Amino acid sequence: MRCLETGAAGRWGRRLGGIALATGLFGGVFGGTPALALDGIVEKKVFEMPSYTTTGGGTIKNVRVGWESYGKLNEAKDNVILITHFFSGNSHAAGKYKAEDAAPGYWDAIVGPGKPLDTDKYFIVSSDTLVNLSPKDPAVVTTGPASVNPDTGAPYGMSFPIVTIRDFVNVQKALLDSLGVKSLQAVMGGSMGSLQALEWAAAYPDSVKRVIAAIGGPEADPFLIGWLNLWAAPIKLDPNWNNGDYYGKAEPRAGLTEALKLVTLHARHWKWADAAFGRKWAEDGKDPRAAMGNQYAIEAWLEKSAAARAAVSDANHFLYLVKANQTFVTGNGGSLEDGLAKIKAPVLLIPSADDLVFPPDRNMRPLKDRLEKQGNAVEYTEAITSTLGHLDGVANMAKAGDTIAAFLAK
Repeated sequence: MRCLETGAAGRWGRRLGGIALATGLFGGVFGGTPALALDGIVEKKVFEMPSYTTTGGGTIKNVRVGWESYGKLNEAKDNVILITHFFSGNSHAAGKYKAEDAAPGYWDAIVGPGKPLDTDKYFIVSSDTLVNLSPKDPAVVTTGPASVNPDTGAPYGMSFPIVTIRDFVNVQKALLDSLGVKSLQAVMGGSMGSLQALEWAAAYPDSVKRVIAAIGGPEADPFLIGWLNLWAAPIKLDPNWNNGDYYGKAEPRAGLTEALKLVTLHARHWKWADAAFGRKWAEDGKDPRAAMGNQYAIEAWLEKSAAARAAVSDANHFLYLVKANQTFVTGNGGSLEDGLAKIKAPVLLIPSADDLVFPPDRNMRPLKDRLEKQGNAVEYTEAITSTLGHLDGVANMAKAGDTIAAFLAK
């Protein structure tokens, strides 16, 4: 296993701009971009493993994932916080790769000197997952269906082994092992990142001192499994998908774009749609009632946002991420009770009040009750309220900053 540093940081910054704050899943740019929290420039690094065996018994050779860090690892190597990213995010949680980048990483508002994840105190690590959505993004390093299978010399396609949230966690564990890190002050993530944070606490309970889980839940319930199926459907209906065999051919860009439109809207809220668009037309003088091709403003915005995201994404990677999320139950797929029982660490739960992906009443409030019943110390904050729905857990995490800082100080 190796950790490699990349060359000049600048070559990793080409695809940032508007998607840097919330890569892809949420689409678009937020107002009020936070100032750069970190001194200096963030460097993308690469972790490599000769091979990895999945929880399902599959073998992946030449595993590579990108990672970055903020702050300094202390001599005892016990000041580490791991950030785990959301469905279509990546390791770029804070800072900039180049001074001229349009926006910093997605949680820059809470990472940096004197901020809740204080880089004067903590060494923050964030890594790309396996099957990351965006293998075409030069700021992402990942192994997945688009990667070349060394046994065949061709992309894996759908022959790539099924991977789970536990597999993402296990590769992160190998990365930290390579750094000599044996314990974590905290694992923190939002959305799919919160699934990984909970899985960390269940898989490695003696290594995790605290869990901060935002806008997530302890398992994929039936309703979410169904929604994930809808996210994936446009890809499978695109004839260019060809059962995943499209590398070197016309790619299923139309299906992927439609899939990303679904995800982008699902991750927001009607309050946001009302405020941002109302019933405005996409173009002056083009009444949507007058012609089939005339659109409302929200339709045009969704198309533009999703098409930009699709340009750096891969359809098969999207499908593998869907499967990993559908199959998630804390503790790697057994009973939820058994999985949660493995968690020893105190837990901070941060829902978004208007979350349509992980509604709090279906996810975080019952999780709070379950953890308290089994004796865990649990804190629950409703500090994140706005009009952005699920997206609030990325865009407005600073609202929970004081709670996060106090939780880490205990």
